[in-house]
Amino acid sequence: MNKQLLGGITPEVFLRDYWQKQPLLVRNAIPDFAGLISPAALFELAGDEDTQARLVRQKKSGWDLQFGPFSPKTLQPKRDNGPWTLLVQELNHHLASGQALLQQFDFIPHARLDDLMVSYAPKGGGVGPHFDSYDVFLLQGHGYRRWKVSAQTDLTLIDGAPLRILKHFTPEQEWVLAPGDMLYLPPQYAHDGIAEDECMTYSIGFRAPTTQEIATQFLVYMQDKLSLPGRYADPDLTLQMHPAEISSAMLSQWKAMIAEIQWGESDIIDFAGRYLTEPKPHIYFYTPDDPISPQTFAKKIKINGVRLSPQSRLLFHHERFFINGEPITLNECDDALMTLGDTRTLRLPAWPKNLVDWLYTCYLDGYVVVEMSTHD
Repeated sequence: MNKQLLGGITPEVFLRDYWQKQPLLVRNAIPDFAGLISPAALFELAGDEDTQARLVRQKKSGWDLQFGPFSPKTLQPKRDNGPWTLLVQELNHHLASGQALLQQFDFIPHARLDDLMVSYAPKGGGVGPHFDSYDVFLLQGHGYRRWKVSAQTDLTLIDGAPLRILKHFTPEQEWVLAPGDMLYLPPQYAHDGIAEDECMTYSIGFRAPTTQEIATQFLVYMQDKLSLPGRYADPDLTLQMHPAEISSAMLSQWKAMIAEIQWGESDIIDFAGRYLTEPKPHIYFYTPDDPISPQTFAKKIKINGVRLSPQSRLLFHHERFFINGEPITLNECDDALMTLGDTRTLRLPAWPKNLVDWLYTCYLDGYVVVEMSTHD
């Protein structure tokens, strides 16, 4: 890891003293960093139907939010008409350099990582004072941005705004970030970033699902696993004074039937692995237009190796592995799968046949990509 990324402190110190506790400003976190994409290329990307893009504008009447795709011709004239901001999610799915940037933050578990977002704004542009429910690293690319932050506990939002804009914001600290500078903010930390000139900021965001979301999705998961015997029966039914009344006897039997629903640690692991690797609804995997044969695939990966596609997520717990919402069942391949999950690439001196066969299926599904040499 780049030692300057955290200002000279170790990941252990960062996790102990800063993570989810307090902000950290790092000057020159990535030396000579000028960004990963030009404004013109970002505008082109925002016009792609597969891109999650938003346009935020501050008007006299309030805040306005539009969703992409956007035509580059509609964005280009706005460059000198601030304040506005273009937000593009999941840059790591579109640029190899985006994925490489995320890998510099491997000291945070992949299970917590969400995506790399980039924001473009002309002078004066921003998205208003707000707070995030998750941790975020704000890395400055092109241009300069002024950040004002506050540990305030008043998180009341403006009613009716299309964005989560704070109704009251009282800055406590203020910095101007230059290219390569980075600001870490823990969850619920109020902040407001205003472009000092035309600028682009890269946000490394982390997922933090609510208890409600996890519980709801777990119940959905259990619904697909349930196979309970029996059926409601009442051979001892007696005459009721009120036909419309739900009897205590019926409720007692229902309580006993529902109590039959049980789960254990294995179910929690299986659910977590599937849930944490499940692709977002808008994500698609692109299968090869002209797939190579299994034999050619085996030859190529022995020379060049294989890597996960940008959209793929591979996580594991002990010997249980998951990719894109599915469990992986492979014998004696744990070390290889751990390496693929940790580094997103895999090169081996010897390739077990069952691993090659599984990887070929993943290749056909668009889950992995064959690394290409300069001779391919």
